[in-house]
Amino acid sequence: MYPVYEISKEQAQRIIQIEENFLNDVKAKEIKPAKLSETVSAFSNAGGGDIFIGISETGDKKVRSWSGFSDVEEANDFSQTLFSAHPFGNHLIFEFLKCSGYDGYILHITVKKVKEIVKSTKGEIFIRINAGKAKLDTNEKIKRLELDKGIYTFEDEWVNVNIDRIENSISIINFLINVVPNAESLTYLNNQEIIRDEQSKVVGVLLFCDEPVIYLPKRCSVKIMRYKTKDDDIGREYLDGVPLTVEGDAYNLIYDSVSKTKELIEGIKKLGAVGLEEISYPDVTLHEIITNAVLHRDYSITADIQVRIFDNRIEIESPGRLPGHVTEHNILDTQSARNPNLVRLINKFPNPPNQDVGEGLNTAFSAMEALRLKPPIIKEKESSVLVVIPHESLASPEELVIEFLESHNEITNKIARDITGIKSENTMKNVFLRLKERGVIEPIPERKGAASAWRKITI
Repeated sequence: MYPVYEISKEQAQRIIQIEENFLNDVKAKEIKPAKLSETVSAFSNAGGGDIFIGISETGDKKVRSWSGFSDVEEANDFSQTLFSAHPFGNHLIFEFLKCSGYDGYILHITVKKVKEIVKSTKGEIFIRINAGKAKLDTNEKIKRLELDKGIYTFEDEWVNVNIDRIENSISIINFLINVVPNAESLTYLNNQEIIRDEQSKVVGVLLFCDEPVIYLPKRCSVKIMRYKTKDDDIGREYLDGVPLTVEGDAYNLIYDSVSKTKELIEGIKKLGAVGLEEISYPDVTLHEIITNAVLHRDYSITADIQVRIFDNRIEIESPGRLPGHVTEHNILDTQSARNPNLVRLINKFPNPPNQDVGEGLNTAFSAMEALRLKPPIIKEKESSVLVVIPHESLASPEELVIEFLESHNEITNKIARDITGIKSENTMKNVFLRLKERGVIEPIPERKGAASAWRKITI
């Protein structure tokens, strides 16, 4: 028996009017369980989502209404059919919702993203796209899904190489210093099944070739760009100088990319309470997020990792979606390595970049909080993962305005937006009005229109 929850009329209306999108769907109770299994497959093979069954749509305009099951037993076929399609059952949570004044029970199914592929009752594979679903009907499409989920990992693919470039590389010499027991490079590489004849696995090229770009072009570089703007909508006119490309084996790629990123950040100034201040991001945050991008990117995608440095944030974008069951919401609480051999072997280097395996992102978030900065934002895009590291204080806008006025005679809307990170003039004006209501600040009478400003009230 699944739980039954009483909800308010306001909550019921929110469910009735919910927007169907990548994460939400509504269905009438008349839908066939086998047909519903296609939607469940699509959600579970993408980012997960919520399905509400018992919402009818009528007329050309598809007006929605609550039309639930007469009792919870009426929905038994759904759970039985869906579990028979995927016997693990680890991807589904069922609950019923009822509301006074509305007829019947709504079945709410939470579909979780899982590492394994979820099929429909017919054995077909679907994936969620926007507010609909698409069937994966070719081997190429299914292979792409396996790569996205981390079922199949590109790091195990074989690449034709000059074995000498791996066997006698600076990287393998540095690596073997730390390996117990000691071994000759060729012996170690063979024992680990990384090389054969004149071939190496991708992981071997990434770790032990001093110039992996020779064999894996556009897959093992980090491109660093500096944009002199705070805007989201950027163009080449904001690009400062020529983008910097960092290359090398995975170990040096991480450390060199962090170093170059820090160098570019050092020249950025930000308006603070006492004037222009140097921007400072925690070293550990930059290190952990760039490490994560290099170790967990999808190497089957021909694209560089991008580090974009703005006046008020850093964006780090790595190719590939989040692997396995990892989502934007559970990424700090769970683990799923897309490239497990890369993660394992790089940890054997002296001073490994992933010193605290599995704790990197948590460490990055904690470091931001320690500096009283807002936490990083993780966004899963269509074929990449974007991490935004904002340089915005955890202090409220009101606190920042008051702090600024401790050492300045006045503050304008523009200056206030600069120090708070607020983009809207009207939103900033509302902050001023709240402080005015508390008797903290007042408008300067002679300053009108675009020149208007505020000052502290002195008693």
